Amino acid sequence: MPRKSQFTREEIAERGLRVVREKGMESLTARELAKELGTTVAPIFVHYPAMDELKKDVRALAQEEYRDYIHQGLADPIPFLGVGMKYVQFAKQESNLYRLLFLSDGAADAGKSHYAMDELRYTQNLVRESLQRIYHMDELAADHYFRDLWLVAHSIATLLVTGGCTYTEEEISSIFTEFSLSICKAYKEVPGLVDGTYDRDAAFRELISMHP
Repeated sequence: MPRKSQFTREEIAERGLRVVREKGMESLTARELAKELGTTVAPIFVHYPAMDELKKDVRALAQEEYRDYIHQGLADPIPFLGVGMKYVQFAKQESNLYRLLFLSDGAADAGKSHYAMDELRYTQNLVRESLQRIYHMDELAADHYFRDLWLVAHSIATLLVTGGCTYTEEEISSIFTEFSLSICKAYKEVPGLVDGTYDRDAAFRELISMHP
């Protein structure tokens, strides 16, 4: 007769998320989780014979937490700015979950790419329509614009989780606006910039001649 557990699979995964949230993914061991549950390791192995299965479920729960932040940002009057600010807020408030999703390599999992790029594509798909509508861009320009601004957001967020960011929320918002204006203007005014067919030297010569 199979062993029974006083905990469900979902409860164990939720407690696993709590461990990761407080101590990081490297602390998610059977012993540490048993301590969190107030039991022995036996109930864990009833549902999770392999810890890799548990880590996969915990990662999925962390992903849900991140996506909740992003959907909140989409409700902002300027959805893309809202998403960027929520991305940074997630890094600040959930630093260990951010590390799990954006600063760890998922390539070791069979069939998986890097987790950060998976979430980049997910978020890009969410904001594409608003970028096209608000900034009057075609799909290619919107996707390139998002990529460029996401790299800015990722840089700021990484500084936050590693303790190297001293910018205030207001300063971060201003940084987003400055990059947004610069990139949007460049895409609209430099022919061929989006698809890579522009003349780089000519574009720089023209820019320099305008602002001696």
